Amino acid sequence: MKRALLLLAGVGFLAASQALAIPVIDPFYAGSYSLVNLGGVPGVPVRYGGINFLAGDPNTLLLGGNANDAAGEIDTIEVIRDGGGHVAGFVGTASLFSAAPFIDGGLAYGPGGVLFFTGYPVNVIGQIKPGSTSPDKTVTAPVTASVGSLAFVPAGFAGAGNLAIASYNDGTFCQAPVTPDGTGTFDIGACGTTTILQGGLEGIVYVPVGSALFPNPSILVSEFDANLVSSYELDGSGNPIVGTRRVFISDLSGAERAVLDPTNNDFLFSTFGGSNDVLRVSGFAAPPPDVPEPSTVTMLAFGFAGLLGFARKLRD
Repeated sequence: MKRALLLLAGVGFLAASQALAIPVIDPFYAGSYSLVNLGGVPGVPVRYGGINFLAGDPNTLLLGGNANDAAGEIDTIEVIRDGGGHVAGFVGTASLFSAAPFIDGGLAYGPGGVLFFTGYPVNVIGQIKPGSTSPDKTVTAPVTASVGSLAFVPAGFAGAGNLAIASYNDGTFCQAPVTPDGTGTFDIGACGTTTILQGGLEGIVYVPVGSALFPNPSILVSEFDANLVSSYELDGSGNPIVGTRRVFISDLSGAERAVLDPTNNDFLFSTFGGSNDVLRVSGFAAPPPDVPEPSTVTMLAFGFAGLLGFARKLRD
C-alpha cells in the first residue's frame, strides 16, 4: 500500500537509508543536465505534494503540504534566484494559499486560470478558481485506480489542451478532454487510449522541444515506488512509448510532482516522505522570447514612423 514506509516501523531502517541516498542524473544525460537539491520549504507541512508556480508570478512557488491527508493544503513562498536566474532558495516562511484535501502529485493550471490538483487515495481531481481558498469543484478521476498526477498537454504536443492523467496504483496514463461547465470550472471527459507505465506515477513534465538528448517529443515521469524519474518518447497520439523508457534521475526517494520554471525551463520537483525537499534540474531548452502583443507592435511602429517624420523636419 502506498506510503507504507511511513506507517510500518519494520521498514524504518530502509526509509532512513533511502533518505540518505543522493539523487543523481543518469550518466547518459549527465553531460547536459545538472541537479541541485534546494532543501525543504519553511512552513510547508511535511509530506509534500504537487508543485507549481503562481499564475502570473514566476517568483512565487506553490507547494502542497500534508499530502494524502484530509488536511491537505497548498502553500505559497517567494523564491530566491541566483545570478543566472535559477531558483536557489526560499524567502521567509510559506503562507496558506488554499485548502486541498488529500492533495497528491498533481498540481497544474488549466483554462481560465483554474488550478487542478489530484487527491489520493480518494481518486479525485479538485479545481480551485482564481481567488478561492478551497476547492470549487471536485470530481472523480476518469481512471479506475487512484489518480496520482496530472498535467495539461502544452502547445506543440499531440493532444494539446487535453488533461494528461496518471494513476499511481496501476500505472495508467491517458489523456482526457476538459469542457466548461458554465460555472467557471470544468467537466472532465473519459480517457482516450491508455498506456500502462511502471514505478508508481506521481509527476508528469513535458520536455521542452529542442532540449539536448531529446530529439523526439518526450515526457519525464516521477516514479515514486522506484525512486526514479524516467523519460519516455511520445507516439503520434501523445501517449508514452513503453519501450523508450530511460532513467533520467536515480536514487530519488519519494519522487513526486514536477513543473517547469516559466523563466528558464528548469525542472523543479518535490519529494514526499523521508526527505521532503524541492530539487532543480537545469539544462533544458529555454522558453522562446516573449513576443509583443499585436497592439504593442502597432504602437511601436507608429512611434518609429513619428520619429522618422520628426527627423525629416529637422533636415528640411
